[in-house]
Amino acid sequence: MKTEHQFSARDLRALIIPLIADSFLSILIGMADTVMVSTCGEAAVSGVSLVDTISNLLITVFSAFATGGAVVVSQYLGHGDKTKAKDSAKNLIYISIIISVLMTAIILPIRSHIIDILFGSIEADVKNYTDQYFVPILLSYPFLAVYSGLTAISRSERKSFRTMMVSVLMNVINIGGNAILIYIVGLGPRGAGIASLASRIAGCIVMAVLMMNRNEDLNIRGLTKGPFSPYLIKRMLRIGIPSGLEGAAFHVGKIMVQSLVASLGTSAIAINAVVGNYNSYANIPGNGINLAIITIIGQCRGQGNLKDVRYYTKLLTALVFITTFIICVPFYIITPQVVSFYGLEADSISSAIPICRLCLVMCVVLWPFAFSLPNMLKAVGDVKFILFASFTSMWIFRVGGAYLMVKLFGMGVEAIWYAMYLDWLARGALYLFRVLGGKWEKMRVI
Repeated sequence: MKTEHQFSARDLRALIIPLIADSFLSILIGMADTVMVSTCGEAAVSGVSLVDTISNLLITVFSAFATGGAVVVSQYLGHGDKTKAKDSAKNLIYISIIISVLMTAIILPIRSHIIDILFGSIEADVKNYTDQYFVPILLSYPFLAVYSGLTAISRSERKSFRTMMVSVLMNVINIGGNAILIYIVGLGPRGAGIASLASRIAGCIVMAVLMMNRNEDLNIRGLTKGPFSPYLIKRMLRIGIPSGLEGAAFHVGKIMVQSLVASLGTSAIAINAVVGNYNSYANIPGNGINLAIITIIGQCRGQGNLKDVRYYTKLLTALVFITTFIICVPFYIITPQVVSFYGLEADSISSAIPICRLCLVMCVVLWPFAFSLPNMLKAVGDVKFILFASFTSMWIFRVGGAYLMVKLFGMGVEAIWYAMYLDWLARGALYLFRVLGGKWEKMRVI
């Protein structure tokens, strides 16, 4: 059937549904580590949580460059230049390998000092678990970075079903590895880290093999022969560097807040980890749709189709609101049962339940404006404004608000989340103003 828009309803379903499933599977890896490690006690949950806070910062950098590559590739595809799209795909892999290997080589020998600097005087058993989990996670970064780049390329050519199936494989390896290494071998957090490493290696290898296929439009055969293009890399970095700085600032702020949580004790760390997982559950469909926004808006902008850029921005943002509401309602009802799975003490469970439920409400009301609209702006190249809005809102509201409420008013872990909601409200308002203002129409990537 003909459609007046660039993507048919069938195209959207074929792209978005696997991405939502992929988002769920990606979250499941981290969730499996936390839930399965919880059998080792609150200290183990806290140790994994602290590492994940640092890890998320580094993963954000990989994702930023993958996003930069995806925007450039999508716009070239929309423009009809498959040669430039293919060359951009190869150069994205070059960037991913170089940055991830350097990060791992630098951080691995000084990991204990980083933990000390960031989180101060945490309890000895928490620190021990943190180090056990951190080593294999660090070793997994090069594989994860290349995997992120390959999946971004695959999404750009609308092949999201494939990335979903690879995520299924990774989850089978991760959960199976956790079951063996934690429950049978007794390695605790170290076992969870090794299972994550194995799953990321497998995902990287499988995606690389698939993208080597001669029939692939954006195949990466001849990767060692180039072309290594500073011109294309520069275009990707124009998106990737501001996105990386924005993500880095965001997660540095989260680490500072996590340090504040650590000062409240092991129970507070564990509660914060559970609420963080709840936040991830609620945003599973939204994260999947956000990935689709990069591809859809990027291809529309590459074709110069501003009418569809506006249309799909409204449609996809509305879809994020609807799907988030659908997933949050049942989670709100079963919150006590879900929280009890984490192995917390009785007092911690009773404290976590209202915080989790409020998080679900805020995810429906505020999250789409704060995290879906900026993906539209990234896809059209308006990344400097995103950096400004995110940086300003993060440091004023999330970091400043959290320290004010905890240090001055003596509040507990719930204050961390109140401050975060203020951050979502502020940045969401800024992004909405930018989208409605129309200045993004003048932005160019290719």
